[in-house]
Amino acid sequence: KFDQPVTVGIAYMLKLGHLVDDKMHARSIGPYSLITQQPLGGKAQFGGQRFGEMEVWALEAYGAAYTLQEMLTVKSDDVNGRTRMYKNIVDGDHRMDAGMPESFNVLVKEIRSLGIDITLEDE
Repeated sequence: KFDQPVTVGIAYMLKLGHLVDDKMHARSIGPYSLITQQPLGGKAQFGGQRFGEMEVWALEAYGAAYTLQEMLTVKSDDVNGRTRMYKNIVDGDHRMDAGMPESFNVLVKEIRSLGIDITLEDE
C-alpha cells in the first residue's frame, strides 16, 4: 500500500516540437528600421539580437567601454559610423569612429515637436 495516491494507466510520451534548426538564427547584415535605423527584431524579419539594458549593465560592470561603444553605436543605429566602419574594415584599418546614434536624433525631434527648442553644439 502507498501513502500517497498513485496514477495507474498508460503514460503518454510526446515528442518535443522545439527543434534547434527552427530556433537557430544569426545575422551579420540585414534590414534596419526606417525611423530609428536600429536592426529589426525577430527571426521572421531577419532581425538582430536585442542588446538590452541589463546586458549594458553587465558590460559596464566588466569595464568593457569599447565593446559597449561599438554595440550601442556602430552595430546599432549610427548610420555614418556604420559606413565608416565598413570602409575601415575593407581598407584594413582597425579604427572605430563612432558618431551620434540615430535614436538620439529621434529623441531630439520628439522634444522639438513638443515646442522645446534644443540646439546641439559641436565640440
